[in-house]
Amino acid sequence: MSNEKPIEEVAERVAVKSDKKLRKALSFQDLFFLSMGGIIGSGWLLGVAAGASVAGPASVLSWIIGGIIVLFIALVFAEISAAIPKSGSIVRYPHLAYGGYAGYILSWAYLLSAVTVPTIEAEATLTYASTYIPNLFTSTAVPVLTGEGILAGLILMVLFFFLNYAGIRFLGKFNSGATWWKFVIPTVTFILLLFLFNKSNFTAYGGFVPEGWSMVFFAIPSAGIVFSYLGFRQALEYGGEAKNPQRDIPRATIYSVIVAMVLYTLLQFAFIGAIKWTSGGVSVGNWGGITSATALGSAPFFTELKYSGIAALVAFSYLLLIDAWISPAGTGWIYLGNSTRVMYGIAADGYFPKAMLRIHEKTRIPYIALIASLVVGIIFFLPFPSWYLFVGFISSATVLTYVIGPIALHSFRKHAPDLHRPFRLKGASIIAPIAFIGASLIVYWTGFGTLTLIFGAVFIGISLFYFYYAPLRLNFPKGISYALGLVVLIVSILTLFYSYYYVIYPNNEPLWLDMDYALVLFGLDLVAIVGTTLIAHFMANKEQRKLFTSSYWLLALIFVTYFASYWGAFGYVSFMNPSKTFFYYPTATPLIPFPYDTIMMIVVYAIIYVFGLRAGYKTEDLQAIIDEQAPPEPEAPAQV
Repeated sequence: MSNEKPIEEVAERVAVKSDKKLRKALSFQDLFFLSMGGIIGSGWLLGVAAGASVAGPASVLSWIIGGIIVLFIALVFAEISAAIPKSGSIVRYPHLAYGGYAGYILSWAYLLSAVTVPTIEAEATLTYASTYIPNLFTSTAVPVLTGEGILAGLILMVLFFFLNYAGIRFLGKFNSGATWWKFVIPTVTFILLLFLFNKSNFTAYGGFVPEGWSMVFFAIPSAGIVFSYLGFRQALEYGGEAKNPQRDIPRATIYSVIVAMVLYTLLQFAFIGAIKWTSGGVSVGNWGGITSATALGSAPFFTELKYSGIAALVAFSYLLLIDAWISPAGTGWIYLGNSTRVMYGIAADGYFPKAMLRIHEKTRIPYIALIASLVVGIIFFLPFPSWYLFVGFISSATVLTYVIGPIALHSFRKHAPDLHRPFRLKGASIIAPIAFIGASLIVYWTGFGTLTLIFGAVFIGISLFYFYYAPLRLNFPKGISYALGLVVLIVSILTLFYSYYYVIYPNNEPLWLDMDYALVLFGLDLVAIVGTTLIAHFMANKEQRKLFTSSYWLLALIFVTYFASYWGAFGYVSFMNPSKTFFYYPTATPLIPFPYDTIMMIVVYAIIYVFGLRAGYKTEDLQAIIDEQAPPEPEAPAQV
């Protein structure tokens, strides 16, 4: 079997011409506002209610802890993005550091998260709109979109499309104006809610930590907290369109996380203090009931201000109904552009067809990727018809891909030491492992049910590796490669079918779907993924085997997290308390209780981190980047 295609035909080379066509129009302010615009979206409108529902008053700590972890992740990516500024950057870094197999898995996981954010932001817009537009949602424990609601969501998605199609210069300036509004309204909301502050909400009704300390950490991925912070990546994803990427991307990335952490923590504090239980339609002290079909769950801040009894606050509350269109919609149009750059980046890695690299001559937008992003985002209205049902999936799918940053940083320092690094992270030997372990813990804290859903979706990406990448790039025999992909696809579909009922409709699953089947699925997943990987490893030639040996740390991370979650504090025994609405609460003593499970996972992730560091190598595409940045060799003096 022959080696991979020579370096002249490597996908990164193919993408160079497309990269050069992208318009370099974004200033530091544009990049900062893109990140802030991605951060201040549905999270500020609905995340506070979800956080309070899961962790009560202690959700204030959830925002702080989640923000600190994301800040460490952002610091790591700041160095990488300054050295290698590319549009669709986060999906290109795994490929550059670990080659085609690990790169495919992480790129697919990241695409799943990126392409679905416009959908969830449209759902958030409609959630607030349901306070004055009837028939958008059903009146179930967790409201889900009706047919009319899905149609309204489709119209919003089309509007997001045309804002992006107008071009990056228009999008950057338009977004800057919208972000000023999005920043001012939450700030004023916090100040006004202080007039309603009731300190007893922090001490009564179960105290400061009414649901237990494990829920403080569970809220980070499941209640939209980490989801809200993930907008910092916009400055990275639009890096190929920045005027001065080496200088501006790190600053925009880091500043956006710091500002967001302060703003969201203050908003959660103010929301808790201003709760008037009966006015919001929730029984007194019922933290878990906040996100059910109540006024407080549909429009948290609007409800608090409207029933404040203070005329000025009531008047301001109606501005929130306007902002409920601007904030989530603003994030939605940014993320549709983000998912477009992700598809562009995946195509640049050679994982998707080259058609995704086509740039519109007038607007300089990857228009085929934009159309594909719109179509896929619309499809996701059907399986996830609610913001509260969707947010944990997106959060953890995204954070799973962020584990690449800390180890890629060291891999690039080792294998590409001469890359121009205008921002070099001090203390990387400490910050990088903290970022890796923190990102991994967020995935673990998601809970077994959602993890089953996420990993099932990620495994479909592995099947696509065998259907497309392996025959085309590795010259695997099509029959064998398709057979491996089919095995993985069947197991993935079974996992998704099972987990969908338990996560999305936890009280309506078929009677025969007992939780004990989780262990059977776990065994099938383990055999199918590891087995097909080993077969591919031995099919490959000596050079190609690096693709697979460099991925074993990632497979270990996925399956160890999967296994530990089942018996840990966020697993099977934590599944459903009938008094709650959607989120998982402890109902029995797990085999590995909190905090011992989290401590155990810190040790496990530290070990995986070490193996991940050793697995990186100088890929052909990384060498192409090095050659791209290298100054031209001086011409030899003319011979006389």
